[in-house]
Amino acid sequence: MATTNEADAQFAQQKYAEETAKRTRADGMAQYQQLQNSSEDRLRKLADDPWADHDALDKLPRVIKSEDRVKFLIVGAGMGGIVNAVKLIKAGLPADQIRIVESAGGIGGTWYWNRYPGLHCDIESYVYLPLLEDTGYMPRQKYVSGAEIRSYLVSLAKKYGLDDKIMYRAEVNGLQWSDDQRAWRVDMTVGHGQGGQEKSHLWANAEFIFFATGLFPMPQVPKFPGLSGFQGSMFHTARWDYETTGGSSEEPFPALEKLKGKRVGIIGTGATAIQVVPQVAKYAADLYVFQRTPSQVNTRDQRDTDPEEWRSKIAAKKGWQAYRMDNFATHLAKGAPDDHENLVGDAWTNLKTYCTMIGGDHFETITPDKVPEHIGRLLAIDAEQTANVRARVARVVKDQDTAKKLTPWYPTWCKRPTFSDLYLETFNQENVHLIDTDGKGVESVTAGGVLANGQEYSVDVLILSTGYRSPAAGAGDPSARAGITIVGRNGRSFTEKWASVGASTLHGYASNGFPNFFWFGPHQTGGTANFAHNIDLMTTHIAYIVGQAHERVRGTDQDRVVVEVSQEAEEAWSMRMAQSAAAFAGNGVCGPSYLNGEGEALRVQDPVSMLKKARGSIWPTGIVGFAHELEAWRAEGKLQGIDVSVL
Repeated sequence: MATTNEADAQFAQQKYAEETAKRTRADGMAQYQQLQNSSEDRLRKLADDPWADHDALDKLPRVIKSEDRVKFLIVGAGMGGIVNAVKLIKAGLPADQIRIVESAGGIGGTWYWNRYPGLHCDIESYVYLPLLEDTGYMPRQKYVSGAEIRSYLVSLAKKYGLDDKIMYRAEVNGLQWSDDQRAWRVDMTVGHGQGGQEKSHLWANAEFIFFATGLFPMPQVPKFPGLSGFQGSMFHTARWDYETTGGSSEEPFPALEKLKGKRVGIIGTGATAIQVVPQVAKYAADLYVFQRTPSQVNTRDQRDTDPEEWRSKIAAKKGWQAYRMDNFATHLAKGAPDDHENLVGDAWTNLKTYCTMIGGDHFETITPDKVPEHIGRLLAIDAEQTANVRARVARVVKDQDTAKKLTPWYPTWCKRPTFSDLYLETFNQENVHLIDTDGKGVESVTAGGVLANGQEYSVDVLILSTGYRSPAAGAGDPSARAGITIVGRNGRSFTEKWASVGASTLHGYASNGFPNFFWFGPHQTGGTANFAHNIDLMTTHIAYIVGQAHERVRGTDQDRVVVEVSQEAEEAWSMRMAQSAAAFAGNGVCGPSYLNGEGEALRVQDPVSMLKKARGSIWPTGIVGFAHELEAWRAEGKLQGIDVSVL
């Protein structure tokens, strides 16, 4: 007879399978459309920039003119682009030869676009905000607001003299390598005039391209019938409409006074909605929350930064931030001994199995024959965490039926966990109504409301908290993620190469056939919940390579330096990643989500396709182990696997 614990585990796993089956769809990522690419005018306009000061931008001089030759061109002025530029400068490369192009009207990337009420980073600010040791900046709170992050990135650009090197409202349409020019032809569309709606085209040659377009550049909406015909106010959370709600994007918790007396619907219950719902609920007459899958909601424990603790403990020693980032990542990967101090000490670092998604201690030794045992061990370890999360819902939410619907049934690692001390409590308010669709999702949108479970819910304002195109699109191909055509040597595109052989890089930052082209993303690198750590690590590595390449050709014509990883080196690295793929087999028990391309990555495939997918795996023991690998490679001083040449 099974023990109580065994019976509970069997019941949980049966529930996991049942809930996954409800949500699995044949159309995968095709169930969504990207706003920028929508064929419907109203939906396409939801992606417009509501924050740009077009009059002020029109007065700025263009830092790139048609037919210019640029030394270092960075695509994207978010955190990745700004940090990339700073690291190039720190590597001794000339700041005056750096140019940045950005499609938005300002600095910040995801923190420029996202300005919804309640927005805060879910990673501790002391390990998330870059270059804190360089700037001496003390974040106001343990979990910093979106407005503060945006302001900090603007100040960072100013500190390093980058603010006058950025061309805003510049959309890169395509990149094409020229062996004759030893440079990339960059074709761009630049907005100007009223609302930035006037467009002009220009092209320039760029010797080096640094692709910093982020993980989530494309907001998406499901292909609901009738969506564009909704007659009330409608917007995506990535383009919050304060004209409709009241309040200001500069306030962490704005007063949404214009929602008083309004019926508001919000579709989606992911990490964004967790922060938005409590704020909207304060003002709306009625709030309808349409849910397909409940989030796992852990405690947040937000608090102000104590200046004395900051000076004497947190930022007291040289190298403190790098050490703290590693400490956070090590605990997340469960690679720390029991007596190793947990500096961050938050709910993230107490998750025992999120390492299933990002790599963890001892994962490197998993072989295919050990996969069932490995998954069973992970589920057993995870049982306490998931039980506690479910118990918290039952404890906080007073109505038992609502609590049942808000209870997540999947392993911790299957979706990005969320953290809030407000979200679950909001469902105790009389004006808040959970419309759970039992995995099916919303059926359609009408002129005056939302149809779900066969019933129409009338709303005046519809908020789409429906996320972004999955980073898994195109098997991690950075051109597919950004929607930009990139053509390398011999007219071969990035998309063609990766469709043919799968992910192919050295260390996850460059690919043979695409010289002088660098990016950083989630494939073939180190994994962690803190993507700012990945940015810091990869920009340091890339800047080192570019700097060393120029040192090696000093005294020659450095305007024609070409840096390219060898085919042999990238193939060896790609196969090394493929051999570690079994370590991440725990993800195979997950339901569809943005992490697995809405389930597309989990479908049974032929052996060739499975090998291609395996090549896109990540370092098995987490980002700290990956960092040590890169450090050892740099310490050799050989630029092993990289060819450097000049004209």
